[in-house]
Amino acid sequence: MMRRTPSLLLAIAVFAGAQEFGDFKFEHLGKGYRFTEGLAWNPKDQYLVFSDTPSDRLLKWVPGSEIATLRSDANGPAGNAFDLQGRLYTCETRTRRVTRTDRTGKIEVLAEKWDGKRLNAPNGIVVAKNGGVYFTDPAFGSQSDHRELDFHGVYYLPVKGPMALVAKYASRPHGIALSPNNRALYITNADDHNVRVFDLDKNGEPSNERVLIAKIEGVPSGIAVDEKGLLYVLSNGVSIYTPEGKRLHHVDLRERSAACTFGEGDMKSLFLASSGDVFRARMDNK
Repeated sequence: MMRRTPSLLLAIAVFAGAQEFGDFKFEHLGKGYRFTEGLAWNPKDQYLVFSDTPSDRLLKWVPGSEIATLRSDANGPAGNAFDLQGRLYTCETRTRRVTRTDRTGKIEVLAEKWDGKRLNAPNGIVVAKNGGVYFTDPAFGSQSDHRELDFHGVYYLPVKGPMALVAKYASRPHGIALSPNNRALYITNADDHNVRVFDLDKNGEPSNERVLIAKIEGVPSGIAVDEKGLLYVLSNGVSIYTPEGKRLHHVDLRERSAACTFGEGDMKSLFLASSGDVFRARMDNK
């Protein structure tokens, strides 16, 4: 169990011309983990979940409480997401599958193979309002040694019907997010240093893939979208972009961060996973 520590202001450099955002004052929610990622906010039950991947743990933070272990032996969890019913979706890198956990704790395997071959190591995941699920399937480090597929993919799990391959790349897709109206799907690419976007129709079917943000410095990883549709992309800090791909603001951080998400009742708390720490910043001035 980890205890919250006093507020901490990280090293920050404000991007010129973006005064309306103000400074980001991050406070520690927890520290001392091996590697944190997979931040997800449960909108139904109002709590945060995140992964400590090397330790095979999923952890849970309820506002006003201490961080506690939600699940041990979680098979190298990476990305997490919740649907509107409060069910938890998790990318398990060690079992190379995507699972769904209902509110009673029952675990169901949703995806583990494509065309008869095991997935690489599912990483980023997002659930649409209609219940459809999108996830990335890259392979980092030693994960590449066990690949059966000769590409890195992005997949779609509709509520009804078989899993579909959205895109296949030689490079590695990483983070994934949806626009507030669920009509755009955003994907960061760790090797191509960009953010791609797909248009989604009313059924969640993707089309019109294109590069939205190019030549990102560093390795883009996590991505989150706020209620106004602004994109928060992690790479050498946090950069904020319009839905058209124009950068508005940049925050330099000491540590490389892997994931971010919005949460709490007004959805104006930005949670950040950075190395072995988890932070929260209030975005009241945004």
